[in-house]
Amino acid sequence: MKFSTRTTYIAYISVLHVVLIFLVYRLLFEDKLLFIASEVFLLISIGVSIQLYQNFLRPNEFIKSGIEAIKEKDFTIKFVPTGKGEIDVLIEVYNLMIDQLREERTKQQAQHFFLEKLIAASPTAIIILDFDDCIASVNSRAVSVFKLDIKKINGQKLNDTGIPFLRKLHEIKNGESKIVKADGVQKFKVQRSHFMDQGFRRSFLLIEELTSELLEQEKNAYGKVIRMMAHEVNNTLGATDSILQTTRKSLAASADRATADRASADRIKSNFPEDFSDLRDALKVASDRNRRLTRFMRNFADVVRLPPPGVDEFDLNRLVENVVVFLQSTARQSGISLKIIKNEPLVVKADSGQLEQVLINVIQNALEACEAGNEVQVLIDDNLIIRNNGKPILPQEAQQLFNPFYSSKPDGQGIGLTLSREILLNHGFQFSLKTNEDGWTEFVIDCNL
Repeated sequence: MKFSTRTTYIAYISVLHVVLIFLVYRLLFEDKLLFIASEVFLLISIGVSIQLYQNFLRPNEFIKSGIEAIKEKDFTIKFVPTGKGEIDVLIEVYNLMIDQLREERTKQQAQHFFLEKLIAASPTAIIILDFDDCIASVNSRAVSVFKLDIKKINGQKLNDTGIPFLRKLHEIKNGESKIVKADGVQKFKVQRSHFMDQGFRRSFLLIEELTSELLEQEKNAYGKVIRMMAHEVNNTLGATDSILQTTRKSLAASADRATADRASADRIKSNFPEDFSDLRDALKVASDRNRRLTRFMRNFADVVRLPPPGVDEFDLNRLVENVVVFLQSTARQSGISLKIIKNEPLVVKADSGQLEQVLINVIQNALEACEAGNEVQVLIDDNLIIRNNGKPILPQEAQQLFNPFYSSKPDGQGIGLTLSREILLNHGFQFSLKTNEDGWTEFVIDCNL
């Protein structure tokens, strides 16, 4: 059995004084004066022993109080010197240590507060993960851009949040930088990195929106190419069509003269072995093809020359109803159901003509994705939703959506979706296009601005 120093000291002093009292009594009891003096000395010795014992306990009590204060993280407690050298040295060391700890703690709190404010105010979306790669915190920018519910996603892994964009971020490795596209036209540069916290690695994601910069560069690039192509093609087609028309008229005039003069007809036939009508038909086909090519280039140029929206207030219901009526015959011919399933009043501020063009393009695309028996629905609520249960958007196609002039159709030009994108961006409307897990493909436009 082990005894504490305190117990050993008390036992030793007790036994020692009991023995001394017994010896004094046996040896000096006859000499009254010496016996009394010895007893007084023993009493003084007992008092001194008690005092020494209390002096020994005082540092222990002091150390115990200091340890409790440090455990409670209370760095305001300091001890007053007692006037006793050994204890005062210990008190001085403790007070110095507490001052340094308090100063370090104050610095850390100030830095932590500063970093929290900096992260919260950052224009870059930031997601911080814990040691298990679960979401520990997100800043306000991330919440607003991705419409995150902090209570729902905190403590979850990126892949388990149920948010498609965050699932894409799960695949990014530490130290890797990647361009990630959201459901709409938005593109983000995502950088994943890490820092050491308490000896363990913690990851974080910096998400910077590149949409406006990339779109501006993209538009400048294809705008320059389209203008150059339109200039060269239109100049060539105009001159070529003029020659074709002149040749057709000349052949028509020659044919008329040949009818009156048989000899002239024989001479013309010797120069032109083909029948006049076949040649005129061929020239007409070439002329028509020139006109179609001119319209084709004009469609491209319209994307570049798109005027700023003329904003006015109007009822979106009426506009949608008119477009649905306009396309209803096309839907019936293909055996597709086209209807407005909910028609809530919604007044918007936009360019009605440009928004009508967007609706026509989007609904036509939805009809083209459907087969007989499928359905296209238009929902008007807080948002405008055009949805269909036709052919879904494939993963490889989803990455290309809203890229300029991209089309998944063999004969498609991709102009309709590109023009729609430019119109919606000019209005400041947010939009997205994706196929949901239930198989319905939705084009969502947030017009409630």
